[in-house]
Amino acid sequence: MPLKLSLKPNEKIVLNGAVIQNGDRRTTMLLQNKASVLREKDIMQSEEANTPARRIYFPVMMMYLAGTDNAEIYNEFALRMTEFMGAVTHVQTLEDCVTISRDVMSGEYYKALSRCRKLMEFESERLANGSQRVSDSSKAGRNAA
Repeated sequence: MPLKLSLKPNEKIVLNGAVIQNGDRRTTMLLQNKASVLREKDIMQSEEANTPARRIYFPVMMMYLAGTDNAEIYNEFALRMTEFMGAVTHVQTLEDCVTISRDVMSGEYYKALSRCRKLMEFESERLANGSQRVSDSSKAGRNAA
């Protein structure tokens, strides 16, 4: 079954490692065979891998784009996933981590990327809640003074 992509004006995608940029009008493409495709919004630069969940996403993305097994990239993924799982106690998130690992081991990198986005959302929520709690407690401390 073909994959239908609707591209916004000037939107970029990566198709089997090649960066393709749409022209100045919206367009639709049909991919007739299996290919590694990432939209611009899903592409992460190495310097953007600056949180634990993003450090998991990045090597999975690299494996997906490479389309072949790479022991060095896989080892980076395994290390980062182990670190993340050692720091998280939320049961559903740990289950998501196990599922991501299974997807990666079976070569289902796109599925793993989709699930990694859930980890990044979880992490963002936790960081936002944590910083809110810190700022709330510091306000309470200032009010008490």
